[in-house]
Amino acid sequence: MTNGILLALALAGAWAMAYRRSSLKEWTIYGAAALAVLTLFSGFSGVGLAISWLIFAAVAVPLNMDKIRLTYISGPILKLFRKIMPTMSQTEKEALDAGTVWWDGEIFAGDPNWKKLLSIPKPTLTEEEQAFLDGPVEAACRMCDDWKVVHEDADLTPETWQFLKDEGFFSMIIKKKYGGKDFSALAHSEVLAKLSAHSATLASTVAVPNSLGPAELLQHYGTEEQKNHYLPRLAKGLDIPCFALTNPEAGSDAGSIPDTGIVCKGQYQGKEVIGMRMNWNKRYITLAPVATVIGLAFKMFDPEGLLGDKKDIGITCALIPRNFPGVEAGRRHIPLGTPFMNGTTKGKDVFIPLDFIIGGVDMAGHGWRMLVECLSVGRSISLPSSAAGGARAGAIATGAYARIRRQFKTAIGQMEGIEEALGRLGGNAYRMEAVRAFTAFAVDLGEKPSVPSAIAKLHVTEMGRQCANDAMDIQGGKAIVMGPRNAAGRAYMAVPIGITVEGANILTRNLILFGQGAMRCHPYVLKELDAAANTDDKQALKDFDKALFGHVGFVISNAFRSLWLGLSRGYFAKAPATPTKRYYQHLTRISSSFAILADVSMAVLGAELKRKESVSARLGDALAMMYIGSAVLKRWEDQGRPAADRPFVDWAMDDCIYQADKAMSDLLKNYPNKFVGAGLRALIFPLGFRTPGASDKLSHKVSALLIEPNEARDRLAKDVYTEDHKFNLIGQMETVLRDTIAAEPIVKKIDKAIRKGELAVPSHIFDLPTKINYALEAGMINEAEKELLTRYEAGRLETITVDDWDHEDMVRAQYQKKQTSKKSAA
Repeated sequence: MTNGILLALALAGAWAMAYRRSSLKEWTIYGAAALAVLTLFSGFSGVGLAISWLIFAAVAVPLNMDKIRLTYISGPILKLFRKIMPTMSQTEKEALDAGTVWWDGEIFAGDPNWKKLLSIPKPTLTEEEQAFLDGPVEAACRMCDDWKVVHEDADLTPETWQFLKDEGFFSMIIKKKYGGKDFSALAHSEVLAKLSAHSATLASTVAVPNSLGPAELLQHYGTEEQKNHYLPRLAKGLDIPCFALTNPEAGSDAGSIPDTGIVCKGQYQGKEVIGMRMNWNKRYITLAPVATVIGLAFKMFDPEGLLGDKKDIGITCALIPRNFPGVEAGRRHIPLGTPFMNGTTKGKDVFIPLDFIIGGVDMAGHGWRMLVECLSVGRSISLPSSAAGGARAGAIATGAYARIRRQFKTAIGQMEGIEEALGRLGGNAYRMEAVRAFTAFAVDLGEKPSVPSAIAKLHVTEMGRQCANDAMDIQGGKAIVMGPRNAAGRAYMAVPIGITVEGANILTRNLILFGQGAMRCHPYVLKELDAAANTDDKQALKDFDKALFGHVGFVISNAFRSLWLGLSRGYFAKAPATPTKRYYQHLTRISSSFAILADVSMAVLGAELKRKESVSARLGDALAMMYIGSAVLKRWEDQGRPAADRPFVDWAMDDCIYQADKAMSDLLKNYPNKFVGAGLRALIFPLGFRTPGASDKLSHKVSALLIEPNEARDRLAKDVYTEDHKFNLIGQMETVLRDTIAAEPIVKKIDKAIRKGELAVPSHIFDLPTKINYALEAGMINEAEKELLTRYEAGRLETITVDDWDHEDMVRAQYQKKQTSKKSAA
């Protein structure tokens, strides 16, 4: 009995050691102590104990003696590692080196430090930034009739363009010393979210000058002469920039662009200088049709050796004025009917001097590094902001519509089928907004969050697609008949644009997210790769040895942690003492399971993992859901833990946990090595897949928040343009919603009186205005109530009415001709 107890205690101690990630030294001390206790107090035979001590010594001594360990263990493993490790291209290395590791590193490592998350400062705007949102941004929305922009003019009005220039909308990222606003990334994100909630065209027009492009590249890499010339002009809107990267032959594979700059001699300003003969063909370039200065990515070659011995200099970025001979702006694209300025730019035999290279000749060949260093910042802001702003607007508008629209004498928002979609719409909008603010603020903290930006771009735009689908389903016929009364349809048209640009979502999910995460976020993999690549063999072995044994301990720990947390469903994981404690515990459980799954997959598949895109995609999904869940919990804490918002938080977290577990479960069902997959499933899901996801009851609670005014709904709608204005359908519906809430009790009172015979209304009378008159005459309502009911009924009918057209007005050419004639006559 004593032997069994001692052995059980020894094993329990070993489990605890593994769980807490003990060091090699600590394991050695523990092993010696455990064997000593067994030797002194157990009844095991002397031979058995002697063999145990010999085995322990055979393992512990060489592991703890540096020279033996380095020579006979780490050295051979390093040689093997160098042979089998995946090759890394220069572009891949530059992409990895460009980013920083932030909260993504914590959740990747299997044991998130939640104190670190909650210690991140609350994102806030300055007074100047908030004033810009409340003033010029609101005014820009008020000026923009999105129906007219999209379906009549195919452009913003000249007055709107000038307003954007005058008010500095194109200068948000430019430093004040150059005339810019120098806003924080958070403010930049808030502005785009608000504009996107009103008009995709307006938001896209503002986004591009403030995203990856000439202004950002100049500020980071430009020469002083370039900065002093261009940045003040860009800040004032005297120059409109675009950045041209994508070629018809190279989209996602940007490193293969065939556009060239050949170093040669030519004439510039009447003098012979060394420059480049440029040829390019670019497409999908936003603002290209109106840009006055083109940022261009191309491959630079020096065949004559005018600059040195290197012939293939590499990807380079330059600024080229549009008015140069040979530059062709090209024709416009129509991105799914959304007419922001997007199109082609071409150049044939355009000669430019070398000082047009951003940063000068010293930055020749460094274009790819410049782009990837700035890309993580841009991807953290523009597209997540646009998608989140659109989703919040869709949730608010659809919630209002679902309360105003009645079927079977019931507001459709109170029907269970609609509640499911409304719950998903509200929950997604809440977590999209959380990710938007969380990721943008990382930039303000000095991070270059390459992995979080990929998560935000991919999953926020995908959730935006789901939100658009749900809004369309709920609004039904109202949403499919195009006209000035339909905002949902125009938003639905614009959604796929964000899916495809700045790294298409399929590419980002299958190749980029986990691929970057495995290298950047893993605590040991990049260290092992760097050590293996070190040509100083002595230092390489020392660094590799340290990383290798840290990695071994990491794997052992996560295996034990995953099994224990899987058996206990995370109940014993450390977590902040908050009302949402269980969510932190679940995320810790998932993090440990993810860590062991990622490590085993890298070990088993090796370089083949690059081509196992479904494996990478599902690992990336699990990582993303942990990040999104962290953002949701942080948002709720930052807002003071408002109890009214709990349905949003609970729906978002339940779904994040379900999606993370489902991603890992689906991966294990389809694991390339069935034997390994079965073992991992037993480790990660020892009790089986038991994650339920968001319940119908929870969807009901979220839906209830969206269909009537309340503080949680107001927080979700913060900075959405909700003014009741002739161009703003959301604002109009908000007014009708308030009237609906006020009118409902009176309408019910009238209907009840009619049913009971207390109000004599002929049976063939169904319209509310007539019933109102009967009620007024009978003294059942007063004049103020009549005015409310009349206003409510007019608003209700306007909300559910769809547009209709004459045939000739549906033919664009004829319609535009008619408009021109009207203007001429006027």
